[in-house]
Amino acid sequence: MVVELEAVEVEIPEGCNIIIGQSHFIKTVEDLYEALATTVPHAKFAIAFCEASGDRLVRFAGNDEELEKRACEIAMKLACGHVFVILLKDAYPINVLEKLKRVDEVCTIYCATANKLQVIVAKTEQGRGLACVIDGEPPVGIENEEKKRERKEFLRKIGYKF
Repeated sequence: MVVELEAVEVEIPEGCNIIIGQSHFIKTVEDLYEALATTVPHAKFAIAFCEASGDRLVRFAGNDEELEKRACEIAMKLACGHVFVILLKDAYPINVLEKLKRVDEVCTIYCATANKLQVIVAKTEQGRGLACVIDGEPPVGIENEEKKRERKEFLRKIGYKF
């Protein structure tokens, strides 16, 4: 069996975060929608889910038409069975990840980021699967005391610490 790897560049819309994961059932879209809508009601979001059997369509839902379109484009570009893409605006992944992880169909979350993103896709005769993600860029050093202080100040400034 031959396995090819492909690096797929993912363009995240301005002001958004992306969450990519894998699930196992067609009702994923509805359950993820409910999880997002009830966790951060003011957030704009879209979900696209790649069906792996049956009609093999990209199923989608959301509360923002442009984000729905972009999530579907990303899902089609990845074209990996049972993978879902969530675009999130006016909220952060930290606000929703625990709720998403508790959705019965969710098997794993690969990333939650606003960083530059590449998805490594494995291709075989049968199809395509998500192998891993490359989230952002590699570190260039270790924080010093000044950078540690800046990190702590930033977390307090945005309300995550008091």
